[in-house]
Amino acid sequence: MQGAVSQGTRSVWPGWPGRWAMWSAARPRWIAYAVTCETVAAGAMVFALATGFGGAVRPVWFAALVALGIAQAEMSRRIERLRRWMSGQTHINVTSVWYLAGAVLLPPGWVALLAVVLYVHLWLRVWRHVRSRPAHRFAASTAWAMLSCFAASASLTVAGIDNAPLETWSGVGALVLAAVVFELVNIALVAAGIYLYTSKPSLADLIGTREDNAFELATLCLGGLVALALVVQPVLIVCAIAPLLLLHRYLLLKQQLQVAAVTDEKTGLLNTAGWHKRANREFARARRRGTGGFAVLMIDLDHFKRINDTYGHLTGDDVLAEVAVAITGSVRACDTVGRFGGEEFVVLLPAVGGVDVLGIAERIRATVGTLNVVISSGAGTVRIGELSVSIGVAHYPGAGDTLDCVLRAADEALYRAKDAGRNRVAL
Repeated sequence: MQGAVSQGTRSVWPGWPGRWAMWSAARPRWIAYAVTCETVAAGAMVFALATGFGGAVRPVWFAALVALGIAQAEMSRRIERLRRWMSGQTHINVTSVWYLAGAVLLPPGWVALLAVVLYVHLWLRVWRHVRSRPAHRFAASTAWAMLSCFAASASLTVAGIDNAPLETWSGVGALVLAAVVFELVNIALVAAGIYLYTSKPSLADLIGTREDNAFELATLCLGGLVALALVVQPVLIVCAIAPLLLLHRYLLLKQQLQVAAVTDEKTGLLNTAGWHKRANREFARARRRGTGGFAVLMIDLDHFKRINDTYGHLTGDDVLAEVAVAITGSVRACDTVGRFGGEEFVVLLPAVGGVDVLGIAERIRATVGTLNVVISSGAGTVRIGELSVSIGVAHYPGAGDTLDCVLRAADEALYRAKDAGRNRVAL
């Protein structure tokens, strides 16, 4: 999924929507859903602005929320870019602070416009540099934010409490209602989009983890405080910036720790714990479906001890990293590659037939065989070639009714490949 054209580490504006990658990368059902949301969001905003639905706007409040949102985004720009780069489905958006405040203080059309302004700024300053955030996903996310903000503000207008003083109990009720409507509408829109975009989303993919939702609740609470400060004592708004930045930094740190816990530091692949977590999820899906299955490849780099003894362990680590790249490049995007330690790698191949899995295994073996690893050091340049791997293949459910049984079968097949002379695939 790539909506922007990459140039080194930067991305440029991808051009007109007709040239976006979504027409080939996204499913037709997602495209229809996204275009519908974008059309409804734009239409509702224009209608509300043209008719004055929800009453008159206070330009000072709108300008203050725009300025605060942009200032906060600029101060946490690097954090947000790293967070988006590291994550998959990201359910937490710290700009919810300004959206909720806007939903309480601004008419529906104006709070939808606030979402557009803040999202466009985030795209220009952060998201266009992140490959996992192509233009078509940005456009859909903007529409979902607009609709969530519009619904939250409109609910107050319909309930007749849009002008309730925030320092009274009626004002507290307005804050709670706006937060509940915003969150429920946003969860529904985003979950539907993820479901239509991905093939096998889990519940956590759709609505986020318990911790994700707790963090979102914290940002909504800050949004309520920002709205109250704007009405009662505007100078207090700056007090919300520091905790918001700290929450944002904590979120990045949490993601970094989560990634480090399941990543092999030498190759960047999943470690044993991370691979087992992904594999157990796929095993549960296969059992639930009752049809099809998956395959496991156990891969061992032949004569790796000889490389370590001859060139040293640092050079051996460089070779392992190159082999990891070769394996990852030889499998599909949906396959899960991990390192089990030493010179042993493992690949899980979901929904693959016997002929296809042997073809993938042979492709890995051939690709590793063409590697020519060049290592430069103070002692000169070392060129290591003629590498080979032995691969054991096992299928579920044919090899056993548990993941451990399939792993053992693949491991046994690997040893048969090594006993038969190495540099071969055994089923």
